[in-house]
Amino acid sequence: MAKFTKDEFINGLKEMTILEVKELVDAMKEEFGVDPSAVAVAAAPQGGAAEEESSTKTVVLKDAGAAKIGVIKIIREITGLGLVDAKGIADNGGNIKENIPLDEANEIKAKLEEAGATVELA
Repeated sequence: MAKFTKDEFINGLKEMTILEVKELVDAMKEEFGVDPSAVAVAAAPQGGAAEEESSTKTVVLKDAGAAKIGVIKIIREITGLGLVDAKGIADNGGNIKENIPLDEANEIKAKLEEAGATVELA
């Protein structure tokens, strides 16, 4: 039987559905008598908190730019805010979305910058 590297195993997990991962965890419990989720929870305090902080970002609008109406529409789409609240953020700047995954933050930043806004990830 071939031995998988850690990276190969993780990449394989990324391609699985939630149901397939659950079945894998159940099979590991049965085969090895160990609950992998309990091990992951026990190991998290060592580095999990710092890792989580660095992988989440806050999207901050610095300036709406010349095309403010387009930026307001995007703010409303992203946040679900009403027109007045979205306009307030466009006028004064501020947090669009807080503590979101880095990928999502980059997508939002790209949308807003495409509309002419100046955006920062904090």
